[in-house]
This record gives sequence, structure tokens and C-alpha cells, in this order.
Amino acid sequence: MTGQTSTEYEKYYVPEKSRLALCATTGLILSIYGASGIMNDMTFGDPDEATNSWSIFLFGMFFFAATLFSWFRTAIRENIAGLNSAQLKKSYVLGMFWFIFSELMFFFAFFGALFYVRNLAGPWLGGEGDGGRMNGLLWPSFDFSWPMMQTPQEAMGGATTQLIANNGSFTSAHTSMSFADAHVWWHWLPLWNTLVLLTSSVTCHIAHLGILKGDKKKFNLWLGITVALGMIFVYLQIMEYYEAYNEFGLTLNSGIYGSTFFMLTGFHGFHVFMGMTMLLIQLLRSVIGKQMTATDHFGFEASSWYWHFVDVVWVFLFLFVYIL
Repeated sequence: MTGQTSTEYEKYYVPEKSRLALCATTGLILSIYGASGIMNDMTFGDPDEATNSWSIFLFGMFFFAATLFSWFRTAIRENIAGLNSAQLKKSYVLGMFWFIFSELMFFFAFFGALFYVRNLAGPWLGGEGDGGRMNGLLWPSFDFSWPMMQTPQEAMGGATTQLIANNGSFTSAHTSMSFADAHVWWHWLPLWNTLVLLTSSVTCHIAHLGILKGDKKKFNLWLGITVALGMIFVYLQIMEYYEAYNEFGLTLNSGIYGSTFFMLTGFHGFHVFMGMTMLLIQLLRSVIGKQMTATDHFGFEASSWYWHFVDVVWVFLFLFVYIL
């Protein structure tokens, strides 16, 4: 009728009350508490004293993973049942955006710590600038350079070094992981890790193009290659850590260089493992569950955004941790 308008409102599914968010938070808290205990034991703990840090960490990770499995399974079932409206799907996009942004802030803080050490605190300890006025009294024998292979205490030598050894404190590495200390470039693991991860970003994009065209065979193939490259990256990083610990003497006890190196690369490696797991789940959903379509594949899209984010972070990490 003229002069009248009809407005249609889409249905919005309101899920039942759930404790999954509380369970996920509990799992994360236990994981972080256990991980901090592990690092504290590695640095200051008594090797003859048994702790339960590893048990707490593993239980927290298992509890968190089990919660996410239940949560995502519920969300997938709701989507298959047609309960997810267009507005709810937009909220999923915004949720993933803010999740990636929060992860970016984590890395921003860690890169900020690296910047502070390399450009402010380190030079001050070496006597540079206004902040280095106490160098002549505290660390007269210390000259700062990066990678910092010698702590100010070790530079003092004599009784100070013996006191540090007796207290079980820092012992610096004899070789850094930077490109300058690489014997030959083709044996330098960070370079191969970079090539692997950048290649995986390309294969992930090709898989995305495949699902957008409805080509499931292409999607499954290239997504499988992406997951395999992610596994190779994790394997190479494990080999790098083995080399650092057993051949170069680089550990968490190796002063601020060891701390920042393992903090940044370890945190990023954990994110690569998470992203690889997310993509593997999408691959299984496509191959076994046959759930991916050209118009409904947000699970893969969200995982691919996360994967590209991890790749971009690695580029900056490779530049500032290994090269410069």
C-alpha cells in the first residue's frame, strides 16, 4: 500500500548459557603459570629439586585445547544448522580482527623490549649518553655491542665472575644466532625458515583462490602443502634451538641476548604451531566433513588471516633479531 513500508528483521540466534569462556581462561592461566615456572626453574632452579611446573603447563594446555575443541565444534554445528545469521557472521569477523590485534600488541611489547635493550639500556651500561654516567663506577671494563655475548658482570672478571658462577647466574654464549656468525649461508637455519614460511603464505593464498572458485581439489592440495610447510618450519626451529643450546651455548641463562632471542622466537614459534593446527583442522573439515564451500568457509578465512599475520611478524623478527 502506498505510504506504507515493510521492514523485515533477520533472526538472531542467541546461544544458551555456557561456561566455555571460563574454562578457556582457566586453561590459559594454568598454562602461563606453568610456563613461567619452567623458565624460572631453568634459570634459577635447583637441578636436583623436582618441581611440578611441566605438569601444570601440560595440563593447562590440554585443558585449553579441549575447551577450544568443544567450543569450535559447537559453533560449527550451529552454522551447519543454519542458525548463524549474516549479522552474527560479521561479529565473527570482528572477533577475529580484535584477536589478531591483541596478538599484535604482544609482539609490539616484545619488540619494544628488544629496542629498549639495544638502543637505550645496553649503551647506558657501556657508558654512552647521560644514562651511562655510572659506567666508570659499576662496569668500567664493559663495552656494549649487539649481540651482547658478554654480560657486564662477566666483563669485570675476577671475584665478580666467581661470585656469579657460585650463584648459578648468567653464562654467555660463545656464538650468536645472527647472520654475521653463520659459517656458511646455506647452513643458516633462520634463512631456510624464512623461505619456508614465506612460501607457505603463497600456498595459503592459492588455496584461498581455489575455494573462492569452488575448486575443492585445488583447495585441499594447496592447503595440505601449507600445513606441511608449517610443520617443516616448526621442525627447523626445534633444530635451531638444539643447535643454540648444544653447539653455541645459547640458553635462557645467556644474559639479555638469550632472553630476548628465546622470548621472541619462542613466542612466534608457538603462534606458528597454533596457526598450523588451525589450518590442519580446516583441511580435515574439507576432506572428511566436506564442509567448505565457495560461499561458506569463514573458518578457513580466519585461519588464513592468522597465518598471514604470523608470516608478517616473522619478517620483522628475521630482520631485527637475526640480521640487524
